[in-house]
Amino acid sequence: MSRKYFGTDGIRGRVGESPVTPDFMLKLGWAAGRVLTKDAEGSKLILIGKDTRISGYMFESALEAGLINAGVDVGLLGPMPTPAIAYLTQAFRAQAGIVISASHNPYYDNGIKFFCGKGAKLPDAVEAAIEAELDHVMTSAECLGKARRIGDAVGRYVEFCKGTLPRNMNLSNLKVVLDCANGATYQVAPSVFRELGASVDVIHAEPDGFNINESCGSTVPEHLQQRVKEIGADLGIAFDGDGDRVVFVDGNGDIVDGDELLYIISSACHKEQGCTGVVGTLMSNYGLELAFKKLGIPFVRANVGDRHVIQKMKENNWSLGGESSGHIICSNVTTTGDGIISALQVVYALGILDAPLAEAKHGMSKMPQKMINVRIKQKVDVSQIEDIQVAVAGVEKRLGSTGRVLLRPSGTEPLIRVMVEGEDIELVTALATELAGVVGGALAV
Repeated sequence: MSRKYFGTDGIRGRVGESPVTPDFMLKLGWAAGRVLTKDAEGSKLILIGKDTRISGYMFESALEAGLINAGVDVGLLGPMPTPAIAYLTQAFRAQAGIVISASHNPYYDNGIKFFCGKGAKLPDAVEAAIEAELDHVMTSAECLGKARRIGDAVGRYVEFCKGTLPRNMNLSNLKVVLDCANGATYQVAPSVFRELGASVDVIHAEPDGFNINESCGSTVPEHLQQRVKEIGADLGIAFDGDGDRVVFVDGNGDIVDGDELLYIISSACHKEQGCTGVVGTLMSNYGLELAFKKLGIPFVRANVGDRHVIQKMKENNWSLGGESSGHIICSNVTTTGDGIISALQVVYALGILDAPLAEAKHGMSKMPQKMINVRIKQKVDVSQIEDIQVAVAGVEKRLGSTGRVLLRPSGTEPLIRVMVEGEDIELVTALATELAGVVGGALAV
């Protein structure tokens, strides 16, 4: 289905460039308000949350005005993790929740994500209806909505996160470093871990509107690695700007990515009660697939993106899924990818496995993987370009049965991601570089 504005995860782009502009957000608020509350009886409520980037204030005001003009009441949550908006939308019995965030992107980008009243991402048909409504002339409702700030949002969400662990569990024996990416978890994450009894050291929790994701967080965990070793912490936890992703650092200072975290959670679940199955993505390391095969846990791959992972989970009636980036979904405790809750599930799993993080991940041996991003002029179907397909076939032949190749367009940027995976890192790197050169020659800007 062709879309004008919505991508794989809402609407995202550079601030000031269409469609990420104040006038568009005003119209979007109006259109979304009309569509999302169309069948609502009685009061109509939509919540708005945001991360810490400076443009969030501007877009919050624009969306608020558009929603009010559509006759919708607005609950303003302030800076909160994306999954917190999913939870609070359900808790307040709201018709929908809106998140103003560009996730792990720099401060000069921003975007919009939507949750329905059940705390899940919007179905394609609803996104299409919002796009169709945007083509209409904006009019005012007979009865305008009202707006109010919700002051206890942080406290409500902290209690929800704590409640995903057994009531008698405390973390008094855990010394942890939290990297909040100067983003939306800066208030919630430290409170959750401290109230559970952990000894907590916090870095990158002083947002100024510009420093979100800047050389910190789950995409740049080097400072976290240093800090864990510096203070002798048991582990470190890094979130991204909007708090739906998480990456760990073990006591040795080594990074533990989303594939390894998903393996740890799943193997603990399997030990405790049996794991029915796990969903990964096309980008999940082949070593994860082999590790699950050894444990006898069914594993399938979905297209990249949490909505695709969740859909596969529903199709198979499984409760665990995730991505290498650290976007992990534990549907037995929440409706969407949640960095804080995923982190708590990892800590809980370590207790079941009775092993430190560095030891718990050893059941999975990661295959060397090299990914190169190639910037392109416009979206294309690489499967229809003969030179690229000949090159892919050549790389696959050289890898044989010991590796794989994947070419995948980014859902949010004009990029083709070229990934090669295999046993030999030098060969993998050389082949990825060679293939990226062919793709770049055919498609690059």
